[in-house]
Amino acid sequence: MTDSRVPPPDPARVPTPGPARVRTAAPARVLTWQVTETGGFETAWVTPTGPRSFSARGRVFAALPHPYWLSYELETGPDWITRRLTATAETTDATVHLDLRRDEGSGDWTANGVPLPWADPDTLDCDLGLSPLTNAMPVLRHDLHRAPGSHDYRMAWVSVPDLTVHASPQTYTHTGPGPAGTRVHFTSGDFAGDVEFDEAGFVTSYVGLAHRLSAWGTSP
Repeated sequence: MTDSRVPPPDPARVPTPGPARVRTAAPARVLTWQVTETGGFETAWVTPTGPRSFSARGRVFAALPHPYWLSYELETGPDWITRRLTATAETTDATVHLDLRRDEGSGDWTANGVPLPWADPDTLDCDLGLSPLTNAMPVLRHDLHRAPGSHDYRMAWVSVPDLTVHASPQTYTHTGPGPAGTRVHFTSGDFAGDVEFDEAGFVTSYVGLAHRLSAWGTSP
């Protein structure tokens, strides 16, 4: 029973609930790049999942040659070998989705459940087009951001924004210090470029294509 002598609360002064906030695990690093190739930006939240693995989620905005949004989630296993990449891209014409997986037992790859016959067990990495994040895995695996060496790879390269998957032979070669970190020379077919990495193995500069604007947190 309420006391009739107590006036009811003034509705104008009763606090209203604010927006719901869901607390998530803090990532070890948050990395943001400006991607000059597309006139856009990428931010990746990177979280360690083991001594030699990480997961990441990212957002991409691009303006050139046509605008698109892209979001992705990446999971790697031991030695930073890709387990799964999911991505959604939205253009002015369509929204497309990709679920790219590598079976740890057989080494087989599927894209949206369809086998990729060219991807043999030695295909260890996905390479999301125009994303500096996915350059990290092969470099970390062979310590190319710290020590000399040259390694050949076959990547599951994801074209953006259509999210089709193609075989991509690539070579990474440690060439020494650069202005923004350790420099690694990259070749794929007729394309060649220089990529610089910080002490944690993440891209600081992709010469002529992208450069890092900020890095928050500690090394995974």
